[in-house]
Amino acid sequence: MEAATKVDPVLSADGKELTIKINGRFDFACHQAFRDAYERVNHTPKEFVIDLMNTTYMDSSALGMLLLLRDHAGGEKAVVRLINASADTRKILAISNFEKLFSVA
Repeated sequence: MEAATKVDPVLSADGKELTIKINGRFDFACHQAFRDAYERVNHTPKEFVIDLMNTTYMDSSALGMLLLLRDHAGGEKAVVRLINASADTRKILAISNFEKLFSVA
């Protein structure tokens, strides 16, 4: 059995950027932890970075969670970057046209 997913938010020293690291499966099981990671910050950062380096799996509920984050961050004018995505994760993002909504690096 795989260990529980760890959602690790890190606010930059100047408070302008919130990085959320997803360690494990990015699926519905981590929905509440993911929401808490950005909703429990004292103020809204200017940029959000989702670090997928240690993400082992991503499903459609993860895509929905990313859309909710984008809405929370300001919709079309929001700056949400997805970084360190694996080849499989990049494929999911490309098929879903998320490269048009998010910066994927």
